[in-house]
Amino acid sequence: MLRRQMRDQAVRVLTATMSTLARRLAGLARACHPEPTVAVTAVAAGLALAVGHRGGDAALVTATIAASQLAVGWANDALDADRDQAVKRTDKPIATGQVSRRTVTVAAAVAAVATVLLATPFGPIPTAVATVGLISGLAYNWPLKRTVLSPLPYACSFAALPAFVVLALPATPPGWLVLAGALLGSGAHFANVLPDLAEDAVTGIRGAPHRLGELGAGRVAGGLLLAATAVLVFGRTQPPTPIGLAGLLLATVALPAGWYAGHRARRRGRRPTALFRAFLVVALVDVSLLVFGGSF
Repeated sequence: MLRRQMRDQAVRVLTATMSTLARRLAGLARACHPEPTVAVTAVAAGLALAVGHRGGDAALVTATIAASQLAVGWANDALDADRDQAVKRTDKPIATGQVSRRTVTVAAAVAAVATVLLATPFGPIPTAVATVGLISGLAYNWPLKRTVLSPLPYACSFAALPAFVVLALPATPPGWLVLAGALLGSGAHFANVLPDLAEDAVTGIRGAPHRLGELGAGRVAGGLLLAATAVLVFGRTQPPTPIGLAGLLLATVALPAGWYAGHRARRRGRRPTALFRAFLVVALVDVSLLVFGGSF
């Protein structure tokens, strides 16, 4: 009887431990900003293959970018925990108690160290560029998110991504590729903040998009994303390809359509979701041209 009780107790302890571990892992997965983390990592993987990385090198480049994204995402949630609790964000695992701030902070630190270690085999210059991209992303979380310089980390980190991928070959990254990354990152920042302007205002966030307001930030987002498209189409040494021109046409049509639909939604007291979707279309065009646009 005693042996059975001990066995049952051991099973209960093991079950509770596994349940707690699974809960924390699920919380960590949610806290890393999974959608942008997966999206940026996928772009890095596609770009690595497009420029000529193969096998283990392609996997290592992708892992470096993934670790950097995890570090920035986890650090963001750890730093924003008080803000998220203040506005009762149910989609934030620290705010809901699914995972502790300490656990997320430790995970961010481990991912940051892993970023540098994973980049090291490619040499000092690619490692330095990957580190700059990481530090830039962390600097957005604190202190630049609240300042007029909030687009700067996005521009720097998104420029560093293709630069690192090409430098790791090794090769010299073309200037147009780095510029396109910077424009794409800056535009993504302005577009990404638009749905959260009201929530951010409650907690005192005053980045560049917040200072411009919804209309101004939307215009800047569209202009930057369209500029990135133009650089990706016309910046290469080769003449523009039919695919590139088609992408530019799609981006040029999508933005005015989004503006028109968004304006009508505002007049009816609704959120301008169509405009945000237009930004997503242009961003997708830019990413496709970046990865599949031809030789570098």
